[in-house]
Amino acid sequence: MSHLRATGLRALADLGFLDLDDDPDDPVVVTGFKAPRARKLTTSEKEANQALAAARAPVEHGLAHLKNWRILTKLRTDPARATGLLRALFVLTNLEGAR
Repeated sequence: MSHLRATGLRALADLGFLDLDDDPDDPVVVTGFKAPRARKLTTSEKEANQALAAARAPVEHGLAHLKNWRILTKLRTDPARATGLLRALFVLTNLEGAR
């Protein structure tokens, strides 16, 4: 988490992410709210979960497209170069989705 904090970046995670963040007032990984057994989520917590899900949806759809196209199984390159390739594929996926 320190490398994300040093660059000023934030990450969005689902409810299954368990984070040991050192600064709860300024989290690096943003997660939704879980409802405890004793009470239900408030309206604002539900809205925050919906906003988080809306922000994560394009990435989830992009990964689903990559899995369907089976591009990652055919990748025969250095893993350091794969990051740039994946970024380019996400851009193309977003352009296709916007059409």
